[in-house]
Amino acid sequence: MRKDIHPKYELCKVTCACGNTFETRSVLKSIRLDICGVCHPFYTGKQKFVDTAGRVDKFRKRYGAKAETAKAEPTSD
Repeated sequence: MRKDIHPKYELCKVTCACGNTFETRSVLKSIRLDICGVCHPFYTGKQKFVDTAGRVDKFRKRYGAKAETAKAEPTSD
């Protein structure tokens, strides 16, 4: 293999939004996460809604009005 073409693979500090921190190895010096194994609903068994950047509100704004009007319209049989 050629020398000096690969990035350094060193210890990396990973920090989650819940406050959990751990070390792993990566080419990055630090990684920030939204969800980790400590707070993820699959591993904790608790339901947790993660709304990143208002995606749920954006969805309701875009499609919520259409769904409500579709329900209000009577069908002709």
